[in-house]
Amino acid sequence: MFPQIGMPELIIILVVALIIFGPKRLPQVGRSLGKTLSEFRRSSRDITEDVTASVKDVKEEIEGVKSAVTEANPMSAPKPAEGSPAEKA
Repeated sequence: MFPQIGMPELIIILVVALIIFGPKRLPQVGRSLGKTLSEFRRSSRDITEDVTASVKDVKEEIEGVKSAVTEANPMSAPKPAEGSPAEKA
């Protein structure tokens, strides 16, 4: 997604930041950037956990519906594939 940043590129970025923000504001800008990145990571992790939990709930509900349909109509149960051990028995 992002290209690899090597040492020369990193030094250029730091020099440009030092020129733009100055030596007094650079630590403050760094702290703000760090806080922003940590909040973004935390939010991303929370969203991922929410989506994973929702997918798990939907899968469980689908399995419940499948079993209810199978119990209501045993003839609609999937048949074993040809050549499977269940067919030979």
